[in-house]
Amino acid sequence: MTLIEREDELMIAYQNGDYAALDQIYTLLKPSLYSFIFRYTRDEQLSIDTVQDSFLKLQRYKHHYNPSSGKLKSYMFQIAYRLMITKLNRRKKWRAFLPFLSPITKEEFHHADRITIRDAVAKLPEIHRAVILLFYYHDMKHEEIARILDIPKGTVKSRLHRAIQLLKEELGGDYHGTGSF
Repeated sequence: MTLIEREDELMIAYQNGDYAALDQIYTLLKPSLYSFIFRYTRDEQLSIDTVQDSFLKLQRYKHHYNPSSGKLKSYMFQIAYRLMITKLNRRKKWRAFLPFLSPITKEEFHHADRITIRDAVAKLPEIHRAVILLFYYHDMKHEEIARILDIPKGTVKSRLHRAIQLLKEELGGDYHGTGSF
């Protein structure tokens, strides 16, 4: 039996309730998934998070996998790739809309600037602050935020848009990506 056949058999066992099979799938696929993501991004933490999120998604949607549609390894790489692209696109949005929300090094912002940004987020109305924090700091999708806050997805989008406007107003709206305000 080849390794690929073994992975597929383990997945079928997992779908049928054998939870130990998931541990074996993780052991078999984690190294190659991590290697792929890391080589693509050169970001260790993003790679670790993406692999972890991929297996969480596999757990959540284990019955969506169909062996006749392709091998488990391909299926997992597809999940990991899509999650990685989503995370990278969110980072690009961070830098475009609110560059100060993306991870920063100590040299990028003066201590006073960091305090100003933190204070601006803290001054947001609660309904807008929650959306900003969940979206940018906790990397959640609109659907997840809507579920957490028990509001429609459209409301999440409008609150996020409004929160960005409020932050730009509070911070003077003159940030041009130069690292200063």
